[in-house]
Amino acid sequence: MARRRLLPWKRRRDLTPPQLRRRRIAVRSTLVVCLLGAGTVGWSVSDALTYPGDDSTAARLAGWAREHRLGFVVDKLENLQYELDPPKVGGTLPQESLARMRKAAALPPPAARSGLPLRAPMRPLVAPALPGEGVWRPLVEAHGRPIVQGTYVRPDSAHTSYEAAVAWVSAKDARFQLHPGLREPGGSFSVPPNIPKGERAGLVASWNGGFKVTDGGSRGGFYLDGRTAGQLRDGAASEVFYRDGSIRIGVWGRDMRMTPDVVGVRQCLELMVDGGSVVPDIDNDSKWGATDQSKMYVARSGVGVTAEGDVIMVVGQALSARTLAELMERAGAVRAMPLDMNRAWPSFMSYDGSRTPDSPVPTNILDFENPPERYYNQATRDFVAVYAR
Repeated sequence: MARRRLLPWKRRRDLTPPQLRRRRIAVRSTLVVCLLGAGTVGWSVSDALTYPGDDSTAARLAGWAREHRLGFVVDKLENLQYELDPPKVGGTLPQESLARMRKAAALPPPAARSGLPLRAPMRPLVAPALPGEGVWRPLVEAHGRPIVQGTYVRPDSAHTSYEAAVAWVSAKDARFQLHPGLREPGGSFSVPPNIPKGERAGLVASWNGGFKVTDGGSRGGFYLDGRTAGQLRDGAASEVFYRDGSIRIGVWGRDMRMTPDVVGVRQCLELMVDGGSVVPDIDNDSKWGATDQSKMYVARSGVGVTAEGDVIMVVGQALSARTLAELMERAGAVRAMPLDMNRAWPSFMSYDGSRTPDSPVPTNILDFENPPERYYNQATRDFVAVYAR
């Protein structure tokens, strides 16, 4: 009759010497495996918490989780946080925001501004409009022209205590440069993951990248310096950067494709605005991120182009996928795409070089989690820098 094997949790005195030896080996091996696993995870998390840059602890931990296939956990936590603390409905803008709008309303009309062309006021989404709401003002002037302009509006008739900022950049007066991020997409490029000293003269604007490429969240790829992270996908919404410093935004494989003049491509999901209209399936959650998150009113960003090729960039404090798309369309975009979301990532900075031309002073058009100097420091994720021609 075969001898019955004693289970490892049997009392020590019930074990034979060979079984005791096997238990010691098993226990020591398990401890070693656990210690190695804990050490590896600890080192990995420690690395995420200490890499260079201005990212918050929450953003670093969320990024670490997504890099380790725990994105579904992050999504669940974000959903829970939203349920516990949804954006406020109704109310008025803070006094600081109202004062900023009134400042735009106080500007003299375009004809009285020495011929400087300001865009026609943007029709707000909420009626009646507040004083200065939708009125454009210069953010950066170059060669006597306001080549970067901005305005503020409320995003919808329900969330009236929040605002969205809209920026416009004159394409013919600017050149555009795609930068990689230190961790997204990571790797080694000749273009640095920041705007270093010595390369800031003429800087007028910058904005954030899109969903992560390395975990597949963007459903597209990143191309720079002849290297590709992820995979460039036909049908993906794409920012495309050319050797002459120009930019185009559209559908990869339809509006743009790889040519010798292409130096950079940043893809993210699909177009939200196409042919001058919000796409018919804008309410389809599966297109714009995790389930149900497209209907959440959270911090979001997006970028598009006008019929003239100028750039429209939108960042907002409480936007759904639909209201982001509607804002970009209302601002004049004929094609527009989503970029990143949640407080850690959206940003649009303008830069004032009037006093320090070699290191212009950055201003974030809306305050989010990161400081205006975020792209002077090493950036975790890719971004776009804009220079006056």
